[in-house]
Amino acid sequence: MLEGSILQQLEIAHRNSKRPIRFGVYYKNTLVALCHALEDHILNDVTSPLVITAFEQGKWYLQEAERYADIAKKSCQVAIMATPDTGWAEHPTSQLPNVNLVALDPTDPVSREWHLIILSPKYTAMVICQELSEADYGSSGLPGSDLERKFYGLWTFEPELVKETAALAIAHIKRYNPELAAQLTAYQDSIQPSLATPEQLSAVVSRVVDYLQTGQVNISVDTATRQQALDRNLVSNEIQAFLRMAQIMDAADITNPMAATEVVALAEIIGQLLDLPAWQIKRLRLAGLLHRIDPLQRVESVLTPGTSSRYQEEAPSCPLTCPLVPGAQVLRTMPRLRAVAQIITHQTEWWDGTGEPAGLTGDEIPLESRILALVADFQWRVNQKKSTQLSREEIFTQALEECRQQQSRRFDPKLIDTLTLLVMGLQQGIELPLMTPKVSAGMWLLDSRLDSESKTIVDLNQNLRTR
Repeated sequence: MLEGSILQQLEIAHRNSKRPIRFGVYYKNTLVALCHALEDHILNDVTSPLVITAFEQGKWYLQEAERYADIAKKSCQVAIMATPDTGWAEHPTSQLPNVNLVALDPTDPVSREWHLIILSPKYTAMVICQELSEADYGSSGLPGSDLERKFYGLWTFEPELVKETAALAIAHIKRYNPELAAQLTAYQDSIQPSLATPEQLSAVVSRVVDYLQTGQVNISVDTATRQQALDRNLVSNEIQAFLRMAQIMDAADITNPMAATEVVALAEIIGQLLDLPAWQIKRLRLAGLLHRIDPLQRVESVLTPGTSSRYQEEAPSCPLTCPLVPGAQVLRTMPRLRAVAQIITHQTEWWDGTGEPAGLTGDEIPLESRILALVADFQWRVNQKKSTQLSREEIFTQALEECRQQQSRRFDPKLIDTLTLLVMGLQQGIELPLMTPKVSAGMWLLDSRLDSESKTIVDLNQNLRTR
């Protein structure tokens, strides 16, 4: 990480914190897709955000200058950092009253960084990366294709992290233009972004996924192996878009910001007790992390209208008459997540056939959907009782009994028996192995191999069976 860079300052600030930053490696085509998606969201928004960017070199800004003229019309202020190139300051976009150029010294470490920081009253977003050095590429050497250039950093919607990074960027700008830095600080102080609602984030997430998928289609490199690497990087970030949204939804739940993580842990243990194969548990894990995204209502693909009906027809276990859970509608645009979309869609089915959206009965309901419905309800009941004077054992007992009262009506009676075994272990002091999702590397969720985290579940399963 470059000494004195904004990325390094951010890493140092969080190095020993309870929430260390997880960085990832991104190919250039992934970053282009991410930035274009976020920029286009500005163009379709009405909130007049503050936008701070770093283009490395002025020539990259010149390639996007016309686009940034449109962005400036939708923004309260745009600050652009880059090493200057001939004509960059004279471009018409640079003359706009709310566009300010910061001519970086070529030796400035920020001249090796790629930033897009957006602060809006309704949402926040940022991409912040720096290009790998020649030594970082190792024995493979520098890439032959521009698309294969690699960058180290992160992207996120998290308000506090975006605000913190914006402050670091403004402090860096102050070295070159104190007056501009003061103006940017005033703009930042006037914008008080809060945790965006799922409805507010839905369009951002949908647009990011669409642009990543478009980037995937347009990839053209020399070999299949190199193209596969680029493809996996894009797919990983498609998954990350949903995971980041799920994290923000959890953070907005002041009663239990760990809800999704707890549901995942419960679902995985149930899966292990049922001896489900590793690939099915992986799928259940991802469904658990995303099970609350259904407020992504009425979101259509922003680039490919009509995709919802097409993907509905391609989901064989969902009848054509089955209306999609809105969030699952977006998930289904990703081939690798259609099975997860199905799990989420059918988690509201009832064992007796009176549920939604398709009125499926008994074993017609996908097993993972039945598991997810039960553990999510159990987790909610446990959390509601934590504020009472009940003991840990009493909380679990009462939550289990309330679920049992709905067996054969809402829940699969066989799964109630499995949940009973799990509760016995919890009452004897076994703790749920809560795991933080590796958001910076989304492909791990689609890997069928058991990893160390799955081994934790296996060990817990063995402990339960021997008690």
